[in-house]
Amino acid sequence: METKRQKQISELIRRAFSTVLMEEGSYIFDKALVTITSVVVSPDMQSAKIYLSVFNADNKQEVMAAVQENNHRLRLSLSNKIGKQVRRIPELQFYLDESLDEFFRMDKVLSDLRANNQMGSEEE
Repeated sequence: METKRQKQISELIRRAFSTVLMEEGSYIFDKALVTITSVVVSPDMQSAKIYLSVFNADNKQEVMAAVQENNHRLRLSLSNKIGKQVRRIPELQFYLDESLDEFFRMDKVLSDLRANNQMGSEEE
């Protein structure tokens, strides 16, 4: 369970890092849209797991690799944003969050089933 301080730092990093992605993102990944779904900070505030959703990209793993390669640059930009609010900038770890992709896939499957009348009647 996250402490109140962990939640505060997570939200601070999420907001600041979204600004960093808007400013630096076009240099790292071309036309892909990368959004932050969540940030989880470790109890000792030494590391932060940042979960990213990638849209408008053919190869999401390629975009994630580009983000990983530019980890130092992104962390430096983050430190410029939140350096005065935290004692130490945490190490950043990036993870691909595919929950929205899974949602759209399941929605399409259910829509196809409804269109083919394979869901059964609502009376049953």
